[in-house]
Amino acid sequence: MKRLTLTIALSVLLLGCPGKEKETSKPAPAKQAAADLAAGKAFAERECKGCHGLEGGGAAPAIPHLAAQREAYLVAALNAYKEGKRTHAALREIASHMSEADARNLATYYASLPPVQAAGATQGAQASPYEQGKKLAVACAKCHGADGNSTIAGIPSLAGQQPHYLVVAIQEYLKKERKAAPMHGLLPTLTNLDMETLALYFASQAPAQRASPASGDPTAGEPLSAVCGGCHGAHGVSTDSATPSLAGPDARYLVDAIKAYRTTRKRENMRLYITGLSDKDIGNIAAFYSVQKSRAVERGQTLVKDLTDKCERCHAAEADIPGMVVPKIRGQDRDYLIMALRGYRDGRRESSMMHNMSLPYSDSIIESLATAYASQPAK
Repeated sequence: MKRLTLTIALSVLLLGCPGKEKETSKPAPAKQAAADLAAGKAFAERECKGCHGLEGGGAAPAIPHLAAQREAYLVAALNAYKEGKRTHAALREIASHMSEADARNLATYYASLPPVQAAGATQGAQASPYEQGKKLAVACAKCHGADGNSTIAGIPSLAGQQPHYLVVAIQEYLKKERKAAPMHGLLPTLTNLDMETLALYFASQAPAQRASPASGDPTAGEPLSAVCGGCHGAHGVSTDSATPSLAGPDARYLVDAIKAYRTTRKRENMRLYITGLSDKDIGNIAAFYSVQKSRAVERGQTLVKDLTDKCERCHAAEADIPGMVVPKIRGQDRDYLIMALRGYRDGRRESSMMHNMSLPYSDSIIESLATAYASQPAK
């Protein structure tokens, strides 16, 4: 999706400077006629009632509520459909035949209505993705530790690991692209949302500091790790959600994982580099990374609140930001919010700011954020 807030610059009308002669002064712009509520209601009756009703409430899930929405935003949204910046065939057809007066009348009519109290407001807030992941992590605790810090040789710690990488790793096990292990029997029961919440939970845990391993030389491994830093970060602490951190895992696991790129794991760049390393080199690199201090890379415990606080800067009912046209989203239909956020994230809606903000969000985060807003009373 592109962005939940459609950011459109408002044109600035420059008036003639007072004191200049009449022939050199710019004429004042014509005064815009007042919106016609009756005409707006008639248009809604004719074209919009089937989906949005005369009361401005969505007739089905994923259809937005329009009642009490900002007039300027509704006009901007209609223009976006008219210009092809939003891809809804029926709305684009309707908008393409609307005059400026039609759009203003319709927007003013719906903006004048009392807000719809969405069904989501009575359903209660959905558990956060972090809490969902915490419940699922119970099944992982026996091997990986309750907080993702493994104490078993050869078993990786998951605490502080990058979330997108963890999802990809789980999927690779499911596709049999990684060597099977006893715990993998649990994986087929996980949905994509389960994988995302589980990854968020472990990414939010603080990794424990490890003692030096019994084999391998961390000092000798440090210079050999230089080429790894370009992707995996300084001292193995990754800053990319799709690239694993190497700092802190069990050394034996790292040795096995590195060697697997020679055979079963499919990463051509990794395979080419690993091919030139001896077993001793690999042992030293693993020893170096195992004693490096890592950190939690997410704050899943407060993620939904942190995101809503960020959204409120623009979307609060009281917000009025010069030069920006943004919608009210409290009490909006949950399925519509999910669809809109995905659209901004995936580039199907135009709004570079919303795209950049939504890009890192997994479906589990988007659904939790949408639920948080849908559950609030509309204003």
